[in-house]
Amino acid sequence: MLSAKEAAIIAAKALDDKKAMDLMMLEVKGVTTLAEYMILSTGTSDTHLRALCDEVEKKMEEAGERIWHREGYRGDTWIVMDFCGVIVHVFTPEQRKFYDLERLWGDAPKVDLEELGVRN
Repeated sequence: MLSAKEAAIIAAKALDDKKAMDLMMLEVKGVTTLAEYMILSTGTSDTHLRALCDEVEKKMEEAGERIWHREGYRGDTWIVMDFCGVIVHVFTPEQRKFYDLERLWGDAPKVDLEELGVRN
């Protein structure tokens, strides 16, 4: 079984591989009990959002991590995937700006993705 950090890295790399924009990982375990890591990303279109989510789900399943819950897949503006210790958000640029989760979770430290081998 993977640690939450290992699972978060897999999800971030999957998003990066599919060209997610503005990729950010927050370590939220000291701020909330919802998860240990939260990943925020932006897609360029409804098709791109679904492709990003499909890739995350595929890579996580390959690593033995099953999705617990997914919301918004048909809404095409904000998709949330819950992998228990990791929550992945995929937004359109407008929805990301509107909800501004970076500000909402501003107390959570940012994880240096480049240090983890994520190019974004």
